[in-house]
Amino acid sequence: METTRQKKVSRLLQKELSAIFQKEVPALLVDTLVTVTIIRVSPDLANANVFISIFPVDDPKKALEIIKNNSTLFRKRLGNNLRNSLRIIPILEFFLDDSAAYVEEIDRLLKK
Repeated sequence: METTRQKKVSRLLQKELSAIFQKEVPALLVDTLVTVTIIRVSPDLANANVFISIFPVDDPKKALEIIKNNSTLFRKRLGNNLRNSLRIIPILEFFLDDSAAYVEEIDRLLKK
């Protein structure tokens, strides 16, 4: 169960990472929209699991690898933006959130 502090840090990270992705991702992935859907922060606030959805991409796993390879860049930008708000900038781990694709598949199956 998440504490109130974890929820606040999670929302703060989600807001800041979304802004960073708007600026940085077009240089890495052309014509791609990356959305931060969920962030789960560990109890000690040292690690954060970031779930992202990537549209429109033929191979989202390849795009996810590009984002994972640049995770230090995102953490550095996050540190610059949040240096006065957080004592420890969490280590970011990126995961693909495929819930939208799952919903589309269920919708397609129901329409059959």
